[in-house]
Amino acid sequence: MIPYDFHSEAEAEFAAAALFYESRLVGLGSSFVREVEQVVAFIRAHPDAGSPLGSKVRRVLVRRFPYSLIYRLEDERVYVLAVAHQRRRSGYWRRRT
Repeated sequence: MIPYDFHSEAEAEFAAAALFYESRLVGLGSSFVREVEQVVAFIRAHPDAGSPLGSKVRRVLVRRFPYSLIYRLEDERVYVLAVAHQRRRSGYWRRRT
C-alpha cells in the first residue's frame, strides 16, 4: 500500500466528527474512526477508485456515516484534503488543493 497523509484541517475535521459522535453515543465515535480508517486503507490500495471531482481530486464515501474523504494522489502518496460532511458547505475544501 502507498503512504498517506492528512491535511491539517482534514485531521481536525476527523477528530471533531469523532468527538461529536462519541458525545452522542458511547462507542459511536470509535465506529466512525474505524470506518474512516477502512476508507483510508481502501484508497491506499486502490487510489484511482474514488469518484473524480476534478482532474486530480477524488472522493470516497464513508460507510454508515454522512461523510466523504476527499483526496488526491501526489508523488505516490495519498493526500487527504478533507473529511467532509456530505450535506454541509459543499466544495469548501477546494482552497486546500
